[in-house]
Amino acid sequence: MAGELLLEIGTEEIPANYLGSGLRELRRLAESCLRDSRIRVGGGLQTYGTPRRLVLVGKGIADKQEDTIREVTGPPKTAGLDEEGNPTKAAFGFAKKQGVSVHELQILETPKGEYLYVKRKMPGRPTVEILSEVLPELIANIPWPKSMRWGTERFSFVRPIHWILALFNGENIPFEVAGVRSGNKTRGHRFMSPQIMEVHGFQDYLRKTHECCVIIDQREREREVESAVLRAAERVSGRVVSDPELLSTVANMVEFPSAICGCFDEAFLGLPDPVLITAMKEHQRYFSIRDQESRLMPNFVAVNNTIARDESVVRRGHERVLLGRLADADFFFKEDRKRPLGDRLEDLKTVIYQAGLGTSFAKVQRFTKLAEYLARQIAPEVTGHARLAARLCKCDLVTEMVTEFPSLQGTMGEIYARLDGHPEQVCRAISDHYLPVQADSKPPASLIGSIVGLADRMDSIVGCFAMGLEPTGTADPYAVRRQALGIIRLIRDKRMAICLPDFVSKAASILNETIPFDVPETIGKVISFIRDRFKNMLLSEGLAQDLIDSVITGDFRFLHQVEERIAALRRFRDRSEDFQGLAIASKRIMNIVRGFGGTDRVNPDYFENTSEEKLWKIFQSVKRGVDRELEGENYFEALNLMTRLSGPIAEFFSQVMVMTEDKRLRENRLGMLKGLNQFFLQVADFSRLAV
Repeated sequence: MAGELLLEIGTEEIPANYLGSGLRELRRLAESCLRDSRIRVGGGLQTYGTPRRLVLVGKGIADKQEDTIREVTGPPKTAGLDEEGNPTKAAFGFAKKQGVSVHELQILETPKGEYLYVKRKMPGRPTVEILSEVLPELIANIPWPKSMRWGTERFSFVRPIHWILALFNGENIPFEVAGVRSGNKTRGHRFMSPQIMEVHGFQDYLRKTHECCVIIDQREREREVESAVLRAAERVSGRVVSDPELLSTVANMVEFPSAICGCFDEAFLGLPDPVLITAMKEHQRYFSIRDQESRLMPNFVAVNNTIARDESVVRRGHERVLLGRLADADFFFKEDRKRPLGDRLEDLKTVIYQAGLGTSFAKVQRFTKLAEYLARQIAPEVTGHARLAARLCKCDLVTEMVTEFPSLQGTMGEIYARLDGHPEQVCRAISDHYLPVQADSKPPASLIGSIVGLADRMDSIVGCFAMGLEPTGTADPYAVRRQALGIIRLIRDKRMAICLPDFVSKAASILNETIPFDVPETIGKVISFIRDRFKNMLLSEGLAQDLIDSVITGDFRFLHQVEERIAALRRFRDRSEDFQGLAIASKRIMNIVRGFGGTDRVNPDYFENTSEEKLWKIFQSVKRGVDRELEGENYFEALNLMTRLSGPIAEFFSQVMVMTEDKRLRENRLGMLKGLNQFFLQVADFSRLAV
């Protein structure tokens, strides 16, 4: 039979940003526990949660473990059976110990000889018994960013546990956690309906908690919050500023939401919009409101965990608290405006960027030079703006506003730069250079922002590798992987013709002007690191690994060229009948020249066989054509031209002994093959392709 599992862990208020991950881990651990306990789950597991409770629901759960077959080896046959094949005392003893008749014993052949053994069917234990044992451990193993202990308990959890509801098919699952015994009771809303209720199943639980002002489903609660906020904003003919993150956070802070629209002094509308929105969001979890012309209104929406008896009292309380927050923001803004943004560059000398890598001022000096270098390479006309943006982009880190609201870094720099009268391109680049922040976030809109962002990230990566702070295993405390992915995304988004080895070398050279380290080793490690990140990104996009490996291990200079060579190679392999012949020829050449330390110089006077001369002439002709196609980045056409070499190469190998005893002839032939190998590697390493 299949049954229903209901587990509720009642606690004090769990932080809103902990709830989502806690519920995911609860479900993951429950699935693992049931699987390891051989308890079949037919209907799946679901989790629900509020600030005061974590809920696990399982449907279609077997009422007992799956049976198992147990095989136990006993004494050797020579000890268990006499010469006539009758059981001895050893056989009877083994059978008695295993709880079976001696006639149920069988003979098992092993490398060490024949032994008596018994195969027993072990019936599964009742699910309730198993759950009584595993649920306490499951609860204890839920990982949290921070846990706490309370009272005299040594048990730690995200917040003190006050009750545990644990039922299987309406029957209590008995266990104890942190001094709290499980039972069949839950509690309603702490303030609006705090009574204790008996529960007999999940549907009964849903009905009773809803009647007691608790919305268990966080998705439903989020919809209720959104609806209440929209209704509150409509009372002042406003539109709520969309913020899915804030909506999710607020929904995780309440069990039964209600919304109130408040107001603040219009004088605060003189503050920049991001300042007002951030002050309301981060300190108070309030929603901002815009009018029909998208201008911020002197209003906000606050979400409460109760229905107010007197809304005017609650509204005045919210307004009073917000007044202090906005007054602080106004003060910080006015203090910051007493000095131009650029004057704060010197202040960065007091801020340590990273041990061994100097101050934030030193870092700005480094990546400003790097930004200038990049601008001259790809867009010389913006070099001056790139230099200015790089010098200004970190200055807001030492402003009062960013000290109070770290999330506004970049945003405040853009605002202050605009108020100081700097060019719009420079102002936009100050905030843009932080983008993309995450894998799914948008890239910068401006070219200058992309250039400064590339320079900033590359300086950080090279600095970490120079100081031996590169990622190890899953540990990446300095977010080096994220910064490398940011570099790749920026280059791909704008299709920048940036030579990566030169870029890395320039960053290392600038850093080495003030900090000693092994430059060649660091450059090699950084290039390899970025190559690996790019490879993983391409794999995640569905490209075949052998195609990626064949191209990326060769000429890894310009990312767009790598991608185009992969695309051309895939098309060539899928459509060309000559692919296999070219791949085989290339692989054979690579195997022969591997380890050859000589040059690729060839003297035609040393040719003894017509196939040598024929291959050399066709190679020179094909090479000229391929070079033209490669210069135009026409890689598919280049591959098609290369196929003209397949026949002459096969003929050469059939008629010429490369490793002849004559050193002069041997090195001349190896030199020609080495040249051919380098020629093929311009597009791909064919030895890595599946043929």
